[in-house]
Parts: sequence; structure tokens; C-alpha cells
Amino acid sequence: MAYDITRIREEFPSLTVTDEGQRRIYFDNPGGTQICQRSIDRMNHYLIHANTNTHGPFRTSHMTDEIIDQTHAALADFVGSDDPGEIIFGQNMTTITFHLAHSIGRTLRPGDEIVVTRMDHDANISPWLLMARDAGCTVRWIDFDPATYRFDPSSVESAITDKTRFVAVNYASNALGTINDVKAVADAAHAVGALVFVDSVQFSPHFLTDVKAIGCDFLACSAYKYYGPHQGMVWGRRALLELLDPYKVRPADDTLPSRFETGTQSHEGMAGTLGCIEHFEWIGETMGSGGATRRERLVAGFDVVAAYEKDLARHLINGLQSIPGMQVKGLSGEADLDDRVPTVCVTRDGVDPETIARNLAGHNIFVWPGHYYAIEIIERLGLTDAGGMLRIGLGQYNTRTEIDELLTVLEG
Repeated sequence: MAYDITRIREEFPSLTVTDEGQRRIYFDNPGGTQICQRSIDRMNHYLIHANTNTHGPFRTSHMTDEIIDQTHAALADFVGSDDPGEIIFGQNMTTITFHLAHSIGRTLRPGDEIVVTRMDHDANISPWLLMARDAGCTVRWIDFDPATYRFDPSSVESAITDKTRFVAVNYASNALGTINDVKAVADAAHAVGALVFVDSVQFSPHFLTDVKAIGCDFLACSAYKYYGPHQGMVWGRRALLELLDPYKVRPADDTLPSRFETGTQSHEGMAGTLGCIEHFEWIGETMGSGGATRRERLVAGFDVVAAYEKDLARHLINGLQSIPGMQVKGLSGEADLDDRVPTVCVTRDGVDPETIARNLAGHNIFVWPGHYYAIEIIERLGLTDAGGMLRIGLGQYNTRTEIDELLTVLEG
């Protein structure tokens, strides 16, 4: 079955919104996608029929407990885990990462080394820098090659040593779009006994993760980047999560996953997260090969989404490269399209990104200028004083027609 963009777009109510009769074009997706109807329906149903706290003796509390259990199970399937207890929910990826950093930091000693990368969003750098500071650890960096937009293999090799105890790496860059070989990094880290934390926030909207295949110890993602509500989550190996000392109130349960889910969670956010996973299942059932299990349906759904988005990325990159003075900062060759997500950053000779973004906003085309918290990337490319880059992020509901409208404005 073919990818039906008309049916996909019908699943997103915000795509029908107009401003003074002008429709909106959402290319700001790496910062947060539009929410799908199944997610909205799940949230509305929860807030109307089950809105209360957990573990009470009454019906709404039972319903809340049930939706929490269902969502943990769905997220386990989403990341490729067999254990719903390995899924930790929180306000967002950044908040959970800072929370975990406190617990992981207690296992480190002065002289230990941690490794971060120049390609990460700062949410996968600053928590670990502060953890290293508090524990007296040395920080080492994995660099990327500004000519190839990939990790420098020699930098990976030199950064991970026999003193390395923790490595944080991103699956896909929120600025360059590069998909990194996180399995190779995890293998190198585990060879010296280090733990590995993978930021999958930018990868998860476009490709299905498999924590077993990656071989990492923790993996983080955010539902609002894959068509759900503002909700973050981290998967962690059960043995590690049980070993770590959580920062929590005394009466809180000490079992997984609640020992790391501090305070009252966003239960409606969990319900909405279940809805966006069901959205990908629906794609797999109606436009893909389907499957007997949820994981199989998710695989089928992501397969057709990835193929569609690859075609969009090709069309966008080719169009941008045809505009005089426009430079794509990221993988751009046909052979490289399988090694990137459809997030494309550009610069233009003589024009700062903020000016371009404001001009596009005047046509109701939404894009992000600046550094998008990828400050190490911007500095490494020498673009800090130039105002960073213009980021155009494609999602499953975008169309070639929308890309053509963007290119027309940029050419004007």
C-alpha cells in the first residue's frame, strides 16, 4: 500500500488552521511537531473520564493506573524493550536527564572520565558537564569533521580511554541531521566498562529505535517531537535503574519505574503519548505491511514514513542547492540520504538567518533561526557571530508543494 499524504494530513487538526485566510506551513518540526488526532483524543478522554491521582480505591484512580500501565507497555514496544518497568516518564528529556545525572554522578569518583560530543543538543551535554564538575571527573570530547558532518573516527578513539566511565551521544543531530553510529560508540564504551546514554529525540520521529540492537544503557526521547504532547521519557536497563540511588520523596514507591518518576506525573501527557504511538501503528496497518504485534506494526509504520520523508528531503536539498548563495550545512549527496534525518540547515551569503526566518514567517512558513541549543555545532562551524543557521525540519505531514512554496519565497 502507498503512503497516503491526504489521509495523513487529515489526522492533524492544526493543519487546517489559517491566519487571515493564509494556511500555515510547519517546518519547525525539530523543535516540536504538531499533535495527531489520536493523541488529542486520548488526552481529552483521560481528562474527562479519569482525571485524578494514582493508586486510589475508586474508579477514576483505577483508570489512571491502567492508562499509565498501558503507556509504559507501549513505550517499551516503541524502543524495543521487553520490560515496561524500564520506561521512565517526566516533564521532558532535559528534566529527566538532569534528574538521572544526580543519580549517575554518585557512582563516579575523582579522576574518572566522561565523554560528550560536539554534535549534541545541550540537553545531552550540560547535565553531564555539571555531573562531572560535582564528581571531580575529567571531561573528554568527541569531535565531528566540519567537512563531512560526521564524527571524526580518530576523535572517538582518543576520547574513550580505560578511565572512561560514562559516554553521552546523540542518535541524530538536531542541526546537521546526521545519524550517528551509536552502536559503534556503545561498543567502544562498553569495552572499557563505561555506561552509554543515547539522546534519540531527533531520531525517534523518523526511525524506530531498538535499544537491544544499539546496545546502549539509557535512551531518551520526547513525545512532542513525534506528534504527541509535551512529555519526555527515558529507557534504562532494569539492572542499572535498580542499582542507582534515585532522588525522590521518602513515601514514594521504590520499585520501577516509579522510583524515578518523582511526584505527580502528567497523566494526560502519558495518555497522549499512547495516542501518538497508536498513530504510528495505524500507519503501519493502513499503509504498510501491518503485523501481528504492536512492534511489528510500528516497524511497518516507520518504514513507510521513512521512505516518504527521504523523498521530501531529497526534493528540499536539491531545491536549496539550486539557489545562489545558499549552502546546505549537512549531508547532502544522494548516497548520504539514508544517513540523515530530514532536518536541513542552511546559510546564505550576506543574509543572517533571523532575517530569512522573519521573511518566511511573513508568508506563514515557520522555520527556526539561530543555534537551537546546538551551540557546540554552531561554534565548531564558525557561525556563532553570523547568527547560526536556518533550520528547515520536515515531518510526515509535509508535502512537496509546501517545499516548493518555501523555495519560491527563498528565491524571491
